[in-house]
Amino acid sequence: MAEMKSAMRKPIFTKVDQMRPGTNGHNLVVKVVSSKMVLQKGRPDGPQVRQMRIAECLVGDESGTILFTARNEQVDLMKPGSTLILRNAKIDMFKGSMRLAVDKWGRMEEAEPTTFTVKEDNNLSLVEYELVNVVEE
Repeated sequence: MAEMKSAMRKPIFTKVDQMRPGTNGHNLVVKVVSSKMVLQKGRPDGPQVRQMRIAECLVGDESGTILFTARNEQVDLMKPGSTLILRNAKIDMFKGSMRLAVDKWGRMEEAEPTTFTVKEDNNLSLVEYELVNVVEE
C-alpha cells in the first residue's frame, strides 16, 4: 500500500502568466474577478439535457489574469471573490486570444480564500496571437 502512495505525483501548480496557446494539464489556484453570462439556453426548470450555460469569467492570481470559459455547473462556482483550484485546465484559442477552460478531463473545486492580490493589469486574454500555418515541404 505504501508503494502506491509514493507513485502519486504531487500536482505542480503554475501561475497565470505562464499560460501559452495550445497547452494543457495546468493546475492553478485562482481568484474570480468577474463573471458574465454569455449564453443561456433552455429553461432552468426544463430538461437538464437541453440546458446550456456559458459564462466568461475573469480569473487571476498575483501574476496576471485570463478569461475562463465556464460551462453549465461550472458557472455556479464562478462567484466573484471566490478562490478556486483548477486541475488539468487547458488553453483554448478564441479569435486569436487565450481562454482557460476545464473540460471533462479536469476539475475545479472551491478552495480556502487566498491572501494574494490579483494582478489585474496583466490580462493574458488581451494578447492577440497570430495563427501561423506551417506548410510541410
